[in-house]
Amino acid sequence: MRPTLTLAAALVFLAAGAAPAQQLYGLRGPTPLLDEPQPRPLPREVNNDQRQARNWPEQPPVIPHTIQGYQITLNANKCLTCHGRQFTAQSQAPMISITHFMDRDLQTLAAVSPRRYFCTQCHVAQLEVEPAIESRFVDIDTVVERLRSQKSP
Repeated sequence: MRPTLTLAAALVFLAAGAAPAQQLYGLRGPTPLLDEPQPRPLPREVNNDQRQARNWPEQPPVIPHTIQGYQITLNANKCLTCHGRQFTAQSQAPMISITHFMDRDLQTLAAVSPRRYFCTQCHVAQLEVEPAIESRFVDIDTVVERLRSQKSP
């Protein structure tokens, strides 16, 4: 039974490979599979320092400025030079959340918790790009409003 499945899989693979490469567009575009495509230029980061609205509760805020060249290692975190508690008055940047000063047992620490130290694990910079596909995302406020309107007579 196993040789039959292997033969069937090989036939499907060969049949798919027989189709013209121009009909198999994907993320590579019209570039044939064995050719190396020309990479697209990197999009620019949004750098307007304006806070973005959050789409759901507990969503990490996005980074509204460029972070190119920022160092975040075990020994240094460039983000904390502006967003650290002791620097916010001077930089006028928002202070990082109090949740970043709590350990896994919800005990408040004097410094940023090691599990919250690497900012770009949750926070991302925004890029100036057109969406690859149309988004049908609906924020939580719209969902709640729709539910309320369905319940009311």
